Amino acid sequence: MTAIAGLTHAGSVFIGGDSAGVGGGWDLTIRADAKVFRNRGYLFGFTTSFRMGQLIRYSLKPPAPKGDLDKFMSTTFVDALRDCLKKGGWARKDSEQESGGTFLVGVRGRLYTVYDDYQLAKAADGFAAVGCGDQIALGAFYATAGTDLKPRKRVRVALQAAERFSAGVRGPFVCLSLKPKN
Repeated sequence: MTAIAGLTHAGSVFIGGDSAGVGGGWDLTIRADAKVFRNRGYLFGFTTSFRMGQLIRYSLKPPAPKGDLDKFMSTTFVDALRDCLKKGGWARKDSEQESGGTFLVGVRGRLYTVYDDYQLAKAADGFAAVGCGDQIALGAFYATAGTDLKPRKRVRVALQAAERFSAGVRGPFVCLSLKPKN
């Protein structure tokens, strides 16, 4: 349960997330440990599990991007991610197929969604969302496209809409940006 919302604008990536930690049934805790963070030139926002997020934040040593970024992310980056989650005891294997978790990652002005089967998606609209509030956040992004709202405000509006209409989303919200390196 969560809402992670991200968008690209003028070569920068913006990702925001809520603070809800939802467990068994209707239990909800407002977490102090943020779901959105930077790690070695990457910007992450996770759902699925705080354990997975902790591994990505503290154990993952993401390699420096090079060459064709889409190819790099789909191969070299995902290989490093898989190794990290396996070593941390988080990755699962069923019928010889591995699975991890779902999160957004921004790098070099691009925004990707990583799904639990390690596929990467890059939305044509320049925005993405994951978690139980994802469809609400996507609707807010669509509705604010072409307006004068600054990117950080659009992320906040998307998260506020998700909080309003999803029982699994709660503030406070954390929104970070990753500017392109010159």
